[in-house]
Amino acid sequence: MLCDLDAFFASVEQLDRPEYQGKPLLVGGDPTGRGVVSTCSYEARKYGVRSAMPMKKALELCPHAVVLRGNMARYKEVSNQVRQIFESFTPDIEFISIDEAYLAVPKDSGYDKGKEIHQAVREKLHLPISVGISVNKLLAKIACELAKPNNVGTLWPEEVPEQLWPLSIRNLPGIGPVTEQKLERFGIKTVRDLANHPLDPLIRYLGDHVKTLHQYAHGIDNRELEMEHEAKSISEETTFPEDIFDPEYIFAVLQELSAGVGYRLRKGGISAKTITLKLRFQGFQTITRSKSLPETIFGDFEIYRTAKELFQNHCGTPPWRLIGIQASGFEHGTQLTLLTPTPAEAKEKEILVVKDQLRNKYGSEMIIQGKRLTKKPKGKSDL
Repeated sequence: MLCDLDAFFASVEQLDRPEYQGKPLLVGGDPTGRGVVSTCSYEARKYGVRSAMPMKKALELCPHAVVLRGNMARYKEVSNQVRQIFESFTPDIEFISIDEAYLAVPKDSGYDKGKEIHQAVREKLHLPISVGISVNKLLAKIACELAKPNNVGTLWPEEVPEQLWPLSIRNLPGIGPVTEQKLERFGIKTVRDLANHPLDPLIRYLGDHVKTLHQYAHGIDNRELEMEHEAKSISEETTFPEDIFDPEYIFAVLQELSAGVGYRLRKGGISAKTITLKLRFQGFQTITRSKSLPETIFGDFEIYRTAKELFQNHCGTPPWRLIGIQASGFEHGTQLTLLTPTPAEAKEKEILVVKDQLRNKYGSEMIIQGKRLTKKPKGKSDL
C-alpha cells in the first residue's frame, strides 16, 4: 500500500493553528521575492494553486490566501509520529519522503490494514491521509491518487482497463514533459494509447526504457520495496522556498545536512566511503557529483569537508534551489587507525559524542548550526 499524508505541511499548520482550518493556506517562500509554493491546502487548490508554483502567481489566483514560511523541524517531528504508527502495523516499509511511504502487508489483508492505518492517523494525530492498496507499487500509487483526499482506495490488475487506461500518461512514473511530448508524436495521450501501441517503433525512437513504461501501462511493476534495513545509502536534503545566491548560506546548510548524515551513520554502526552532493539550480536542472575516499568516514566534519569541496568544484552559477548530501559504500564498524589523532581530531570526536548524546535524548532536531541563526539568505538584490 502507499500511504500519503494529504497537503502535509499545510495540514500540520492548520492542526497547530485552528484559526487557519478551512482557509486557503500556502506554505513556501517569500511572496515579495522569488519564492515558490512548497505545499498548499486543498482550499487553495480549488483556485488553481499547486506546489512548485511561484508564490506571486499563487496569490494572484488566490489573493486572500494565508502565507506561511513553514517549520521543517515541526514537520519532521510529526513525520516521525506517523512513522511510529506505520511501524506498529508492519516492519516492511519504504519511506519515499517526509510524508509518503510504501508498506507491505500479508496478502488479502491490505484493505483492512489500510483502513486501520487511515483511522489511526486520523484519531491519534488528527491529520488527513490517503491510502492506496494493490499488488505492486505502481497500482498502489495510482489507487492512492484516485482516493485523494483523505480516503482509502484499491486498484487491482483486473481493473486496469477501466480505471488506469483512461488516465493521462503523465500519471505513470518516469513520464515527464519531454517524454510526454515524444509520445504525443505517436498519438499517445492516455495510458490506453500507450498500452495498445506497438512497442518496437517506440523503442527505436525513445530507447529501451520505454519497455518499462509499456509494462506500467499494463499495470505491471516489478519494483520491490527498499526497506531502510536494506538501504545502500543515507541522504539528507533541503529544498529552499526561495532562490539562494549566497554560498556562505549554502555552507551553513551543508554543515547541518552533514551532521544529519553523520549521526545516522554512527547510529547504524556504519561508515561510508563515498560522499555525493546533489544540487538543483534555478531552472530545476539537477546534478549529482560524487567523491570516493581512501578510507571510510562517519564524522560530521569529514562529511562536510568532502561535500563542501564538491560544492566548490561544481556549484556553477547561482541561484540554487536544493542541496543534498548522500553517503554510500558502507562498511560496518568504524575503521581503526594506527596514527595518534591530532588535538583537533580528538576535539572533533569529543564534540561528536556530546552531539550524539543530545540527539539521542532530545531528538535529531535538538541541534542546529549557529551559522543558520545568523545567516540570512541573500537575494539577488542583496549581492
